Amino acid sequence: MQSRRDVLRVASTLGVGLMTAATVAKASPRGSADPGHADSEHTESRTEPFVPESNTADILVETLIRWDVQCVFGIVGDGINSIIEALRKRRDTIRFIAVRHEEAAAFMASGYAKHTGKLGVCVATTGPGAVHLLNGLYDAKMDSVPVLAITGSTFHDLAGTHFMQAVDTQALMRDVAIYNIAVTGPIHAGIVGNLACRSALGRRGVAHLTVAKDTQAMKLGVDKPSLENHGLQTLRGWESSHSVPADARLREAAAIINQGKKIAILVGQGALGARAEVTQLAAKINAPVAKALLGKGVLADDSPYTTGGIGHLGTVPSEYIMHSCDTLIILGSTMPWVDSYPKPGQARAVQIDLKPEHLGIRYPVEVGLVSDVKSTVAALLPMLDAKNDAFLRDAQSRVREWHALLDRVCATARSPLRPQMVMRALSEQLADDAVISLDCGANTHFAARIIQLRENQKLTGTGMLATMAPGLPFAIAAQLAFPGRQSVAVVGDGGFTQLMGELVTAVKYRLPVKIIILKNNSLAEVLFEQQELGNPNYGCDLAPIDFVAFAKACGADGFRCSSPGEVKAAIQATLRSAKAAVLEVSVDPNEKPSLPSELRA
Repeated sequence: MQSRRDVLRVASTLGVGLMTAATVAKASPRGSADPGHADSEHTESRTEPFVPESNTADILVETLIRWDVQCVFGIVGDGINSIIEALRKRRDTIRFIAVRHEEAAAFMASGYAKHTGKLGVCVATTGPGAVHLLNGLYDAKMDSVPVLAITGSTFHDLAGTHFMQAVDTQALMRDVAIYNIAVTGPIHAGIVGNLACRSALGRRGVAHLTVAKDTQAMKLGVDKPSLENHGLQTLRGWESSHSVPADARLREAAAIINQGKKIAILVGQGALGARAEVTQLAAKINAPVAKALLGKGVLADDSPYTTGGIGHLGTVPSEYIMHSCDTLIILGSTMPWVDSYPKPGQARAVQIDLKPEHLGIRYPVEVGLVSDVKSTVAALLPMLDAKNDAFLRDAQSRVREWHALLDRVCATARSPLRPQMVMRALSEQLADDAVISLDCGANTHFAARIIQLRENQKLTGTGMLATMAPGLPFAIAAQLAFPGRQSVAVVGDGGFTQLMGELVTAVKYRLPVKIIILKNNSLAEVLFEQQELGNPNYGCDLAPIDFVAFAKACGADGFRCSSPGEVKAAIQATLRSAKAAVLEVSVDPNEKPSLPSELRA
């Protein structure tokens, strides 16, 4: 009887019943920021009790499964052996994707979250493994996407003794993580595991759990709750609130919009799940829509309402509408380039964002609504007056002129190849539901301006961190998330080489990702920045690499093109490959990522 009472006591502490009962957990990581998915997901949450033989690692991995985590990215290590074993035992339910660098694991978790809106998870061993995660975790933090990092730490009673690989992982993660806890045992794991998942999803950021090596192996049956833990339970599900501001606040926003004559809309990734509402808003008030990079998928590029990108990656028509409007509506965006906003005092502004700290961060707003874009725009629409279409027609005329200029640039047939010409050929051949991942560098400028995103395509990249190297990891994550869709990355030779070992990861897991490398043997964006400062070029030259030979050595397909007549066939061969494939494109190193003279206003 005593052992039976112990089991009941432990199960109660973990918040699980002894009888199996299906419960439904609603999980929508980012509300209307969920890119193209339903507003909420319903997942069956298993409620079998954790048995006394379960250890801390088992409970953490079971918690991930109950939160519908499909993949965990990482590298094995002695500091997480128990966690890896827990994953191995459940390999039919949750996949462990073994990568070549922990930085790539964190990028894959971030990319998975960006492409799907779901929780991305990565794992790393003690010390150096945890340190390597940071760049990818900062990408997730700065772009407000849900990621959980689980790290090992040294033996619980050797912390602070200058032991082998002993890094204070909690201190390490303090700035990047919104939830940052050291797990003390199996009972604690059952509590904080749920809190970590819910924090990452609900607050749109990075959560971190660190577990000592020996604590990972601790059995539930020997753990004892503290005197004040009287059966603490934590909710395993989470439901986005879809909050709508009070009617009075909506009317304040509507009054500003109704008084405007030339209204512009700026959208970011916070509006990705609100395409219908943004379209209805633009149609009712005849407002042109500029798109931040991570909000490129809010509207297809052939929408009559969009002027394309904004900021350093943007278009002349977008600059025009921002500098000509008298009213600005900002929806789920913190686009950083202040010079691309209206001039101070030029326009009145309304902003909708889930994060209060984002309100007014780039441009002063009169009404800031801390709420979900999708539901708030829907509630606002009936309060708005229809506008004439003079400003929209003016913007559309400028868009047509812009596209005509782009056509002229992209038609330039010369060697070395003009990057715009290659991006146009790629855009035309992409599958209608392709998932596109961008790296950072000059390649991003060309891809962002030239690729015309279609209605069912997805695109993401590194946003506020603007870090090199995530293109390939993002593409791998996208292929795992959408196995039946075409996953394509556009990268530069500089960014690709930082994590190009992950091509082997794609080959290992038979992921047919396609990598388009714009090769100019230079860190081109920085090179041109040096020129603009009047500094001599220094440190930007890259030793050439034969990426085709590298791809084949990894077990992937490799293709190349260097003249206009080769481009279309090379892209076609790459996209049609049945396995991972690399296309090396020799592009003009003198082609500036900033707007060429023939595209300037």
